Amino acid sequence: MAYNYYNDGRRGGFLSSLPTVTKNLIIINVILFVATLINENFMVGTFALFYPTSRYFHWWQVVTHMFMHGGFWHIFFNMYTLLIFGSVVERYLGPKKFLLFYFVCGLGAVALHFGVQYLQMQSYMEGAALGNAAALQQIEAIKLTPTVGASGAIYGVLMGYAMLFPESKMTLLFPPVTLSAKWMVVIFAAIELVTGVSGLASGIAHFAHLGGMLIGWLMILAWRKRGILFDQDKLF
Repeated sequence: MAYNYYNDGRRGGFLSSLPTVTKNLIIINVILFVATLINENFMVGTFALFYPTSRYFHWWQVVTHMFMHGGFWHIFFNMYTLLIFGSVVERYLGPKKFLLFYFVCGLGAVALHFGVQYLQMQSYMEGAALGNAAALQQIEAIKLTPTVGASGAIYGVLMGYAMLFPESKMTLLFPPVTLSAKWMVVIFAAIELVTGVSGLASGIAHFAHLGGMLIGWLMILAWRKRGILFDQDKLF
């Protein structure tokens, strides 16, 4: 696979060197983050993701929550990861295919996240029917807790990168361990599964991360099987 570099003689800044989709995703995320700093109640209540039976749920939240973040470090690490790995994957797949890949991974994250929440709700409803006050509180907590972040889609991008470049080396900041991309993603998935099942790290949508990874894996497999992984014009 070859990449052709075109230079029109004009100099651009840092953003001009980024592929189109990755650059615009980062810009939109930053704009909405600033808007959230200005009016958090409106932005979270309108664009964060709530459980479908919540009074705060709106259908567009399944997409808009991917551009919302809960704090500086949340958006910083998500955008840094998107910058590093999304740029590579987009250049490999092409902008149209990468855009589809990104959003389908994000929607897959929502599907698994809602699926796990549904199972939790069923369990709590059984307790509530028996008069369990704690179960009622848990039901209300699920309905009132917003989910924000691009992490589900970005975990899909990480999976895509690992499948496209399995032997490339990745180094964690902490601990400073270097592994091949394929093993690093396996470790990430295992950590998300263990913490999600055990509930050791609350406040993080672990199953959304796993949903994004699962869909990313399935999409790359499907494109390879159909022989269109290298064809940037064919989406299906």
